[in-house]
Amino acid sequence: MAANPLTSHLQVPTVTDPASTAPRHRSPWLSVLAVSLTAACLSVLAGELAGDRSAPVPVAVAGERQASPAEAGAETDAGKTTTVTMSEMLRLAGDALAQTVAGLDDYTARLVKQEQDRSGVLQPASEMFLKVATRHRGGQRDEPLKVYLRFESPDTLKGREVIWIENENDGKLLVREAGMIGAMMTVPLSPDSFLAMQGQRYPITDIGLTRLLEKLIQRGDQDRDDPHVKVFMTEDYLFDGRPLTHLRIERSEPSGQEDDFAIAELVLDQPHNLVVSYRSFGWPEPGSTERALIESYEYHDLETNVGLTDRDFDTANPEYTFAK
Repeated sequence: MAANPLTSHLQVPTVTDPASTAPRHRSPWLSVLAVSLTAACLSVLAGELAGDRSAPVPVAVAGERQASPAEAGAETDAGKTTTVTMSEMLRLAGDALAQTVAGLDDYTARLVKQEQDRSGVLQPASEMFLKVATRHRGGQRDEPLKVYLRFESPDTLKGREVIWIENENDGKLLVREAGMIGAMMTVPLSPDSFLAMQGQRYPITDIGLTRLLEKLIQRGDQDRDDPHVKVFMTEDYLFDGRPLTHLRIERSEPSGQEDDFAIAELVLDQPHNLVVSYRSFGWPEPGSTERALIESYEYHDLETNVGLTDRDFDTANPEYTFAK
């Protein structure tokens, strides 16, 4: 899943019971088996969504320049850093959003994500292959968002596949878990349900490059005239081997706003007018200078306007492993 975003209400998920549509003459033990499989699958899903809370979680802290998980060990020199105004940064972001809406129909990417969940616990970094058909295909903002995810890491999530199509399947995610039990069925979950939100900061409805830009502009506009905020721009910052634009936003004191941060960093691909990375860090604990990571989203190996079709968001796609 993405970008940066919002609130939701916790709900108890509705799970389709295979026994509910069974013929009346089905023998009782088959109904019991179906219910048992549903319960077992949900148990696996809940455990994997929550992750292993006892395992150590790597903590990223903000310094002069913190390497991303994908860049660790591959730091290179960047260009000169200059100070810019928040208005200048917002102009760049606004131009990027306008061109994204006008020209980005779909894309694939390798998304590397790490974030605190809603209780403030930093989750392990996860990596997933992503397909997205945007809400603004053809430059019109009236298309349903379509998302396909395949998790590659951590091991507790590897192999999970998720499809979500706005306004289809009763608005639910279709989730297929890895493993023998998970592979037996596809589980529908409300995007903002308790199970779907375990270990997550935002629902899948907010995933993607467009929402990342929208949230950035929304947050930045609140700080446009704040004298306690400074913005630093570095050109020729290497990201995926390409010289892009790095922007670093620093606060000298808390803003008191929701989703407040001490430092935020983003990488702008100006040739394509896309923000391909966003990270934010919180305020240090008393007696410490370290700023713990709040959220980090990096889009690598990005391919745009690849011509995704309905087949790319269909559980019957033979390249996927959804239960039939």
